[in-house]
Amino acid sequence: MALDSLAAQTASAFQQTFHREPQWLAAAPGRVNLIGEHTDYNDGFVFPMALERYTVLAAAPNGTDTITLRSEAGEGFVTVNLAQPLRPGPKGWWGNYPLGVIAGFMARGLKPAGFDALIRSTVPLGGGLSSSAALEVATATLLEAVVGTALDPVEKALLCQKAEHEYAGMPCGIMDQFISTLGRPDHLLLLDCRSREFDLVPFTDPAVSVLIINTNVKHELTGSEYPKRRQQCERAAQILGVRSLRDATREQLDAHRAQFEESVFRRARHVIGEITRTTQAAGAIRRGDWPEVGALMYASHASLRDDYEVSCAELDAVVDLAHNLGPAHGVIGCRMTGGGFGGCAVALVQTAAVASLMTQLEAGYTQKTGITPTMFVSRPGAGATLIKQ
Repeated sequence: MALDSLAAQTASAFQQTFHREPQWLAAAPGRVNLIGEHTDYNDGFVFPMALERYTVLAAAPNGTDTITLRSEAGEGFVTVNLAQPLRPGPKGWWGNYPLGVIAGFMARGLKPAGFDALIRSTVPLGGGLSSSAALEVATATLLEAVVGTALDPVEKALLCQKAEHEYAGMPCGIMDQFISTLGRPDHLLLLDCRSREFDLVPFTDPAVSVLIINTNVKHELTGSEYPKRRQQCERAAQILGVRSLRDATREQLDAHRAQFEESVFRRARHVIGEITRTTQAAGAIRRGDWPEVGALMYASHASLRDDYEVSCAELDAVVDLAHNLGPAHGVIGCRMTGGGFGGCAVALVQTAAVASLMTQLEAGYTQKTGITPTMFVSRPGAGATLIKQ
């Protein structure tokens, strides 16, 4: 669904819910990461693009000191009393994402007046496509309009990341909020997560498309495997005597192998290799070397499966099916994307083969797993935007 259509639907739903026209419409995209997984919190490189799937907030002042948020996903209302200190809600509660962003604005002395807002999204939930970051960044974009102050884009992304850390309890890296804020149509974003410098890499070849395959197996990372992986990476850096695994080499790692628990060694091996693969993939796309990009994507998946151990049977099934179809059927490369333990795979495919590939992948995956996947094609989309003010 195009953003303008989604915005119109959200505005209409707001009017039906709150019985007046919205004054503001703000949107932010989900993202897919082409390569560079679990590198962002290790000061490494990531290579995402904004999806043409968005979270939209329609809102209008309500003349009170209260913010009311209604999710179209059937998750009920969130009420925020701005006269009271803000604190996180129960673990796993969706309201923690916008609540943390509101708290971030108030900590900067940017207290909004009360408003009502309705949220509608086409970003799949729990699919590893950053529905949480899309909600955070869309909320921040709305709040910029409400308080009349535009934040620096990097500051805005960091505010949203802090919200996810402190209110949602997820120690995520910077990638998701950064690409949702700074995405640009027809470009991938090669982001240095240490310096926060980035290069926009054109993705304009009409013969190549990005296909997202949702396994429809949902994952829940908060309080489980994600923090554990992060701690293992910190432990590996400590053993190697480096600030982060960004500063380590494979030779260093191999030389210190005797000091490592096997699992920590393999986590570090993935991160060090993935950082290299990510910069190599950016160079290959600039050259139009699609076979090289595909090979790097498959290597990334193997590392995530075997060394980082964040894949699952369903993701492996998708990647195996894509690999077996191969270039003869229009597949360039495929890998899991996102935190892992379910969610989505991303494939680079020949545009002319998209329809037949989707049919073959759906049939093969359903036969293997008994689950029907959801698939869609996306070009690199735009970052956060205020549609109406």
